[in-house]
Amino acid sequence: MTLTEIEQKVAQLRPEELAEVREWFRRFDGNYWDEQIEKDASSGRLDAIAREALNEFRRGQNIPL
Repeated sequence: MTLTEIEQKVAQLRPEELAEVREWFRRFDGNYWDEQIEKDASSGRLDAIAREALNEFRRGQNIPL
């Protein structure tokens, strides 16, 4: 199935079905993001960013949320 075909099918959904698709995609996308973060953390790709953030925090350069 192509993206265009998927778009056409989604456009035909009833509102309650569209709401279900939104919720499914929110979970799907969240899980994908979590898996990517885990891979990056395990591989060390985030180490330099974490060190820089900790150093900035220790120097008082953190931005309050």
